[in-house]
Amino acid sequence: MIPENKHSAVSKALQTAFGVTEWDSIQQMTKGLSEALVFKLVIRSNPYLLRVVVRDDTRDKPIHYFGSMQAAAEAGIAPAIHYLSSDDGVSITDFIVEKPFSFTEAIPKMADIIRQVHELPKFSHRVNYVDVVDTFLQRLQATGILPESLINELLASYERIIKVYPRNDSENFVSCHNDLKPDNIIFDGDRPWLVDWEAAFLNDRYVDLAAMGNFIVRSEQDETDFLRSYFGQEATDYQRARFLFMSQIVHVFCFALCVLLSTGGKSISEKTVEEMEKLDFRDFHDQLWNCEISLESSEAKRQYAWVHLQQFLRNVQSKRFDESLAVLSQSSLAN
Repeated sequence: MIPENKHSAVSKALQTAFGVTEWDSIQQMTKGLSEALVFKLVIRSNPYLLRVVVRDDTRDKPIHYFGSMQAAAEAGIAPAIHYLSSDDGVSITDFIVEKPFSFTEAIPKMADIIRQVHELPKFSHRVNYVDVVDTFLQRLQATGILPESLINELLASYERIIKVYPRNDSENFVSCHNDLKPDNIIFDGDRPWLVDWEAAFLNDRYVDLAAMGNFIVRSEQDETDFLRSYFGQEATDYQRARFLFMSQIVHVFCFALCVLLSTGGKSISEKTVEEMEKLDFRDFHDQLWNCEISLESSEAKRQYAWVHLQQFLRNVQSKRFDESLAVLSQSSLAN
């Protein structure tokens, strides 16, 4: 179960952390899309989580995220660490027994933990999310797999956003988790814990807020409550506009990424587009939140891509989008 080339590293971790070289039991955990191997270990009747990085040529490089995970654990945001070696790519942390997490509980609790993440000392690695989205859109356009009318509509609407969105706002670049989804949130019945820090880096604070909003913000009142909990006061028109526009950028990224991952370079027909348009964004995300579906299969990724696209196209035609466009346009002129 443990790769042969990692046996000695895992044995060293067990010996260092617990003074043993064997476990009582081991179970591989398959939740999530990480390339690292994750196992539930039982040692002296106590459960722990063993994480083994098996590749060093991907975003799973421990040197990039073990430090972030340690900072989060020390702040009580991530599970406690019993062993950590970036050289070996091995970590052992507490195992948190997961309980159901209602939307009502999630709105204030997730706003609070996101704020705590953003208050961590600034991570050394920085990535500009909007630049990343630009790159994925260019890759998607170059494949030619989407109907021309669809890609043109997508690009035209996206261009309206990035013309006014402040992509280099250093004041709002903070330590971010950057992969907030149900797979990476463990609710113990009292509070959430964040796991899988592979994508953690310095980024626009609104990325974490928007990504989480896709799952738990289900109404205008939910958004008001969520942002108030995060900022500690009523969100300003500018903050609400930033949240709305980053939400659209997240929709575009999820669409582009999942199309590229799921189609194998095959063109998408108009008929397929029509079939995918029947999917419902809210229903799909509710099922993800409740662990009723996963994104492991190509079909699920295609569906996930399309619910994001439909939500994006719907939102950019709304009155609020135009109002937010005016708010951010005025702010960019003022600066």
